[in-house]
Amino acid sequence: MPADDLAAPMSRLVDELKRLPGIGAKSAQRLAFHLLGIEREKAERLATAIVEMRERIQLCTRCNNIAEGELCPICRDPNRDEGLVCVLEQPNNIMVVERTRAYNGVYHILHGALSPLRSVSPEDLKIRNLLERMRTQAIREIILATSPTTEGQATSSYLSRLLKPLEVKVSRIGIGIPIGSELEFIDEATMIESIEGRREL
Repeated sequence: MPADDLAAPMSRLVDELKRLPGIGAKSAQRLAFHLLGIEREKAERLATAIVEMRERIQLCTRCNNIAEGELCPICRDPNRDEGLVCVLEQPNNIMVVERTRAYNGVYHILHGALSPLRSVSPEDLKIRNLLERMRTQAIREIILATSPTTEGQATSSYLSRLLKPLEVKVSRIGIGIPIGSELEFIDEATMIESIEGRREL
């Protein structure tokens, strides 16, 4: 149904829903009609949750993760190893690492990656407070876990050059061949990363 055929409030809602990542015109209309059919109380709970999230969520003053107070739950957790810092591009990347249950350190969120094409420079990333953490915390290792994209690789290289003179161990997550893949289907760039990222057994 064309947006022009919808009542004005519905059309406005569809327009707003289309702004969400991964939501096209048809999905936005389906969501709008679903919301129209739910009880008023449920619609109000959804609206309240969105407003409360925007009003109460801020960035953790230590790691830049999302937080309700000054520090996020991970930075407040006394059982986390504060000497081990995993550097990620975005807050939602934390969930990927946490699901492995193989990491008990803390995080640092950059909120982006270097991208000259999009005019994202080091000054646009949350790097300054990472350097501040180096001065105030006993950090023994920084794991660079940026994405294996051109931007992520550039960010990792930049941070490695910046951090190594500070006498801290700097490592990079292993990037390469996914488990279950056949070698004949692996592209050259992935194979290079796999060989260069090999580890001793």
